Amino acid sequence: MIPQPTSTDSRPTGYAPEVARARFRHRRPWTMSSPAPGPRRAEWADAAKGACIILVVLWHVVVKDYLQIDWHVGVPVPGLWGTLGEQLLPLRMPLFFTISGVFAATAVQRPWRVVASSRIAGFLYLYAVWLLIHTVIFAAAPDFPTDRATSALGLLEQLTITPSNLWYLYALALYFTVAKVARRAPRVLVLVPAAALSAVAAAGLLDTPGNRVGLYQNLIFFLAGLYLRPQIEWWAATATRRRLALTSGAYVLALAAMATAGAQRWFGVWPEVSVVAVAFGVTAAAQLGRWPALSRRLSTLGRNTLPIYVIHMPVLALLHRLLLAPASRLDRVGQDLIVLGYPILLTGLVIGVSLAIHRGLLAVHARWLFALPGDRRTVLRRLEAAG
Repeated sequence: MIPQPTSTDSRPTGYAPEVARARFRHRRPWTMSSPAPGPRRAEWADAAKGACIILVVLWHVVVKDYLQIDWHVGVPVPGLWGTLGEQLLPLRMPLFFTISGVFAATAVQRPWRVVASSRIAGFLYLYAVWLLIHTVIFAAAPDFPTDRATSALGLLEQLTITPSNLWYLYALALYFTVAKVARRAPRVLVLVPAAALSAVAAAGLLDTPGNRVGLYQNLIFFLAGLYLRPQIEWWAATATRRRLALTSGAYVLALAAMATAGAQRWFGVWPEVSVVAVAFGVTAAAQLGRWPALSRRLSTLGRNTLPIYVIHMPVLALLHRLLLAPASRLDRVGQDLIVLGYPILLTGLVIGVSLAIHRGLLAVHARWLFALPGDRRTVLRRLEAAG
């Protein structure tokens, strides 16, 4: 996707576990300041982003294509894929926004003109450009189940108050604004209202058409990554297999308890489960270092999340139009052969095609699709460091 940021960009540094305690011993726990940038981005953070973008694409594949197929198989595999995707909802975007907040910690301290031009305007520009592209492409796939603007008024609404499925970009622009405005406020006066907003939205106590619910629920995780960067880095640096077992077990138990009690809409439950999920996600990403080949691949993907995010939905929409009828018409034997692996294969295809399209667009000098015009290389690096 985007060129790798230089060492001057905001990023978490990679600490060796054996020196982590020494490095953080004298750090004040509630400061936004971060350690001096290291020579490279921390692999665990990029690996976490890579895993998150895979899960985002997989969820869209399952909900918007896989479950739309007329399956006539003798096993409940489609329902199992849907259930699995739902169990990952507290993990995907909360972890994504937490890592985005970690990357943004230094950027928020820069002057207003820098933050406004490179982050706020940059993300709003990308959101507007790709919203228009999505609107045109989705018109060619009218049966694809996704939010779309079908009128000028609907497009205006998506541009302003009810973001489209590109809401991650819209959210980052808004979150940077909130973080910059509240930079000098006591942390508790920022985090507590953000946590309350998340709890209220998750409990269904606010009107949340479109993707507003994600917008309201995830501010707390971006701010947590921003303010608690040293603690999150320490958590990753000191991750162990024992902690991985404990956090994964806690996540599974929290999901089971929430489902058993029907507590998804209870006030405060969803954010609390998401906190457990993020603790597990950071631990798991850090432990991936035990498998360098996998970790490096996920890290590479994590440094290329922007083109995948903005391109994958139109790609999926067009593939859905091509594949829905043939997959539905397959006989039982044919469907039995593909029902289990279909989401995995299609997710890989969508990501691969998205990256290929990105390379093609860069080859024809269409960099304006991925960065605010101007000093595109600098802006692009800054956007990747934040996102």
